[in-house]
Formats: sequence, C-alpha cells, structure tokens
Amino acid sequence: MVDRSAGYWLKTEELLLLGLCTWVFFSTSLPWWYYPLFLFVPDFSMLGYLVNPSIGAFFYNLGHHRGLAALVLLGGWYIGNEMLVGAGAIWLVHISLDRLLGFGLKYRDQFKHTHLDSL
Repeated sequence: MVDRSAGYWLKTEELLLLGLCTWVFFSTSLPWWYYPLFLFVPDFSMLGYLVNPSIGAFFYNLGHHRGLAALVLLGGWYIGNEMLVGAGAIWLVHISLDRLLGFGLKYRDQFKHTHLDSL
C-alpha cells in the first residue's frame, strides 16, 4: 500500500499559501479586477513548448518559480510599490493553484512529466 499523506500535506500547504497571498493582494489598494485579469499571466511561459520540450520546460519552470514570485512581492514591499506586491501575490496564488490541480514543475522530456508525479 502506498502512503499518500505527503500529497495531502503538500496540498494543504498550497491551499494555505493561496489563501495568504489572496489576502495580501486584497490588503493593497489595487482594483479587485486585477486579481482575475492577471491570475493566468504566468501560463504564457508555456509558449516555450512551441519551440521544443526542453525550452518549454525551462520557461515554464521560470514562470512558475516560487522564489522569483516571492522576490517580486518582497521587493515591492521593501520599496513601497503596491503594484509589485500585488503582482507577486497573484503570481504566488497562480503557482499554488497550479500545484493544487497537479501541475508541477516540468522535466525536459515532456509537458506532463512533473515533479508531482510520485505523489
């Protein structure tokens, strides 16, 4: 029997991060409609797959890198730029939503091969 508890905890973590970053976004003075408008912008990183799976994986993973999104959010907070705080928060929400739905970081061989495959 396979223990799937790690998947449960990872999904719980993603859900909590999604909620926290949603709260961060709505604590700014940015218009509410920025949230749905920009939520799927990171998916433009999939366009690299039009070249080949290796390039596609690189750009997809870059567009779904939690560290880069956190740098945008924290950088915006540090310099007092609400637009960057909001952008970083939405970016982190998108990443958490993707991970909740089973879309993980990609390996170079094919789009469906992700780091979440073993969970």
